[in-house]
Amino acid sequence: MPVETTYTALREKLAGFLDRVTDDNEVVIIRRRGARDVAMIPADELSSLMETAYLLRSPKNAKRLIEALAQSVENDKKATPAQPAAVSLRELRRSVGLDPLA
Repeated sequence: MPVETTYTALREKLAGFLDRVTDDNEVVIIRRRGARDVAMIPADELSSLMETAYLLRSPKNAKRLIEALAQSVENDKKATPAQPAAVSLRELRRSVGLDPLA
């Protein structure tokens, strides 16, 4: 859950809020009277979100990524702690189209 604060409270304890955002990976929502609210998130989290949005922008790429995620989840279900699911590098390269002749 995001932490909510006011602009006034944020100004009074800015360093503490910045530490919460960066150290605890928290989102802080700043409520402003008479203006739109603002969210403060860690810079690396924003970068990750922007990269994800970029990768999902192409419907073909989004479909491929979703299929890969579904396959990964399915493999995780088949794995046991004593016998984890393993895929050879050649199989992995072939599955993503990097080694079609192998």
